[in-house]
This record gives sequence, structure tokens and C-alpha cells, in this order.
Amino acid sequence: MILAAIALALLAAPPPAVGPPAGVPLSGAALDSRTEQVGALLRCPVCQGLSVADSPSTMARNMKQEVREKLAAGYDQDQILASFEQSYGEFVRLRPPLRGANWAVWLGPVVFLLAGGALVAAALRGSRRPPQAAAAEHGGLPDDPRLAQAVHRVRALAYGSLEETPRKTGSPR
Repeated sequence: MILAAIALALLAAPPPAVGPPAGVPLSGAALDSRTEQVGALLRCPVCQGLSVADSPSTMARNMKQEVREKLAAGYDQDQILASFEQSYGEFVRLRPPLRGANWAVWLGPVVFLLAGGALVAAALRGSRRPPQAAAAEHGGLPDDPRLAQAVHRVRALAYGSLEETPRKTGSPR
């Protein structure tokens, strides 16, 4: 499944090329509103945690002005985003599209979460016998003779004699 996703990602279409303006030239309040909307989709290269619309940096203001000029010239949102992506790379988008290596970034956490869940389920299935049952099979003593002798000594100190063993409930007398 992962290999299929990677192969599909490599065959995905490249970003759209910027050509002649495909939209309607904007002006006035519509231009201001649309500039804020498109600016909110772009990451500020200086702040990196803020959009161009929210960032106070000079670079963000310059990018916002460029967005405004392109909208006024009639470029649509996809053309503007593609233009910035060609200049700065996919990182400039706050929400990168699902193409290329981005598939791995978007699907990677889900794959690792499912794989971790499968490992936990397998570990829980493998340990169905309670530990007391496993210890009772061996008389409560380890297979190693030196460890068995040490357990006898500890029991003698804890319970007063070598013959005395703890109760089946596991609590001392």
C-alpha cells in the first residue's frame, strides 16, 4: 500500500504553470478582501508560523502587495499560488496539495499509527497466559539452579523457613 502511494505520488501532476491571467481583474473592496484570502494561504518565509496576511514582516508585506497586484491584473488564486510556489517552493503554501512527496507526509502518521496498533495487538495476543499460571508451571522457581537457590533463601528470610512458601494469593502471612 505504501509503495502504491509513493508510485502514485511520483506520477502526480506538477503544479499548474502561470500563464496569462485567467480570472477577472479586481478592484476596491473585492480586491482587498480577496488579497486577504489569498494571503492567508501563503506562509511567510520570515516568520514561517504565520500567513502572509497575518505577518508583520517586510517580506510578508511585499508578498501581499504582489498578490494584490496579480489579483488586480486578473490572475486567479491557483495562478498566484503556483507563481509563489515556483519562486519559494511548496513550503510557501500553508496547506500544500496532495501530490509528490506530500503523500508520504500526509499518510505517514496514519501508517505508523496503524502499524503501532498492530504491534500492540500482537503483543497483547501473545501474552494471554497470566504470569501466575506461568510461574505455577515451574513451581514458582526459575529454571536456573543458582536463581532457584536464591529464591529459596529469600523465601526463608521472608517466611521463616525453607519449606514454607507464600500463599497462592501472593500475599505474605
